Amino acid sequence: MKLRGSIRRRLLFQLAGIAALLSVAFFLVVRAVAERAAEGTQDDILAASATAIADSLGSENGVVTLDLPYSALSMLGTVSEDRVFYRIQTDDGVTLTGYTDLPEPRVAPSRGVPAFSTIDYRGEEVRTVSVRRAVGPATQSTDVIVTVAQTRLGLAALSRRITATATGVGAGFFLIANILSLWAASSAMRPIDRMTAAVTRRGPKDLRPVTGDTPTELVPLVDALNSFMGRLRSSLTRTEDFIAEAAHRVRTPLATVRAQAEVTHLKLNKPEHKQAIRDMIHAIDESSRSAGQMLDHAMVTFRTDSLARGEMELGAMMIEICDRLAPTAELKDIVIHRSLPSHPVPFQGDAILLQAALQNILDNAIKYSPADSDITVSLDAGKQIRLSITDQGRGFADTDTTRLTNRYERGANVGDVVGSGLGLTIADDVARAHGGHLHIATNTTGEGACVSIVLPL
Repeated sequence: MKLRGSIRRRLLFQLAGIAALLSVAFFLVVRAVAERAAEGTQDDILAASATAIADSLGSENGVVTLDLPYSALSMLGTVSEDRVFYRIQTDDGVTLTGYTDLPEPRVAPSRGVPAFSTIDYRGEEVRTVSVRRAVGPATQSTDVIVTVAQTRLGLAALSRRITATATGVGAGFFLIANILSLWAASSAMRPIDRMTAAVTRRGPKDLRPVTGDTPTELVPLVDALNSFMGRLRSSLTRTEDFIAEAAHRVRTPLATVRAQAEVTHLKLNKPEHKQAIRDMIHAIDESSRSAGQMLDHAMVTFRTDSLARGEMELGAMMIEICDRLAPTAELKDIVIHRSLPSHPVPFQGDAILLQAALQNILDNAIKYSPADSDITVSLDAGKQIRLSITDQGRGFADTDTTRLTNRYERGANVGDVVGSGLGLTIADDVARAHGGHLHIATNTTGEGACVSIVLPL
């Protein structure tokens, strides 16, 4: 599986990028609107000042008079160091009063409509407004142009404050948008996280359909997953049925062939024929044991994923296993001793798996023990439950006992005995499935081995 990055991280980055673009756009819009509003305010004040001056114009005997009102210029006063200039001139360019070097308006104003412009004056950028007013009687009126100018230092300072404010607001907007983006990404991914957690908590054999509230976008994925689990469930069921059927189909014919071979062995007289039949019976036994262990291992592999726990009594189980394998032990004159407590030892577990594990351990003990020897089957229920099988066989010599639970791994001193190397693997898998472990050691009272399944109470 190739990883293509995190959807949550990708969504977060996309939302953060959108937030960044919106923050920049917000900054530019706020700055532009605020500066335009500030410029509009300055223009309105300039126009009001020029209009007040124009309204104070008069005419006496054909001469233009001016009583310059204080309020006309005081309204332009600001906390900054802005300077104010004015010029009153006739339409033909004759300055009546004010700053004579103040440039004339670039566009001559019309009556009632002020004309605004921005120019450089005395090394500074100034904003000017010009107002045209007719002074005197209608028949002898004179057009007078009133120009008022103001530097833009205050406007520049205001612009810097607006920029700083817009930057702060934009940064705050970006930060809040990122926090909301993180929340939105987590919220959008929460259904997937919830579904993942629900599937993760399931056991390996829990193949029920995924149910619950599912977003519309995830419905195809959930449907495909449920369909796949349905097919997998059917496949596993067929596999388990096949294993059970194979165990029956393989073991039963081999048992029949062995019985027929024993009957034939009793009827033969020639030693060479008897030896041939004995070899056949031995091969049948080994084939039956190997096939049985392989099928047991397959069965254990399937059942350990979901244990069918039930109440059982371990002492009765060990007695049943000893009785089942007693005929095999008697063929080698091996005596199975039972050291079991007098009181019942109840346990919650999978009886089929525990029977398979103990049967494989006892079968190994019988197979690798010499004739006329003893095997001890014991059950101890103290701080933990220990089911032990001790024999007087070959032991493990120099073999690393930790490797004997690996599949098809056998001891270094049993090469002359046919075996599959699955018996201890099965026992170890069963012990681990029940929360315990398999303990492999040599016989402390002499030659042989001691294999124990240790289970928690």
